[in-house]
Amino acid sequence: MHIAIAGNIGSGKTTLTHLLSHHFKWTPQFENADDNSYLNDFYKDMQRWSFNLQIFFLNRRFKNIIDIRQSKETIIQDRTIYEDACIFARNLHKMGLMSTRDFENYTSLFNLMIDLVAPPDLLIYLRASTSVLVAQIQERGREYESGIRIDYLTHLNELYEEWIASYKERKLIIDVDKTNFAKRSEDLNYVIDKVNAELYGLF
Repeated sequence: MHIAIAGNIGSGKTTLTHLLSHHFKWTPQFENADDNSYLNDFYKDMQRWSFNLQIFFLNRRFKNIIDIRQSKETIIQDRTIYEDACIFARNLHKMGLMSTRDFENYTSLFNLMIDLVAPPDLLIYLRASTSVLVAQIQERGREYESGIRIDYLTHLNELYEEWIASYKERKLIIDVDKTNFAKRSEDLNYVIDKVNAELYGLF
């Protein structure tokens, strides 16, 4: 199976991937920001590097999906290919940080790729308010994220909500503002029960 976790920057995707992979004995696949040579440049000059960054992510995410579908293991993935196109690239274009020409080129490539792969067996969406995102970003203290603007996170959240409302495949929405699965065992158990119900019909 392919389980995917979606959510804005700082929503807890990596943490939940760790926790669920440990509980269910799934193989985790993490988004490794440390080996992305574009991120630092992007946060310093978004307009210059937006297209390059999104192509980097799209290329990596497509390869990841191919690898997942060829694997015999159940894999839980930190972030999805849909978010790259439906959230981040779209937001950059709306903000004037990616040209229409680049955005149309990118979208055409995304549509071609997405026609060739199956959606996740379950998508878990972590919904979080901007204030919670900011607090969790500050808590983890990544230097390249220190310049992320609040309005940028807010715009991303709006696009996330539009996208998840239109996503028609199997999904589970977790309210991060009310569910602190990282620090409260009862909240983690709640998420595990919800995942069991979606995948196996267990309550």
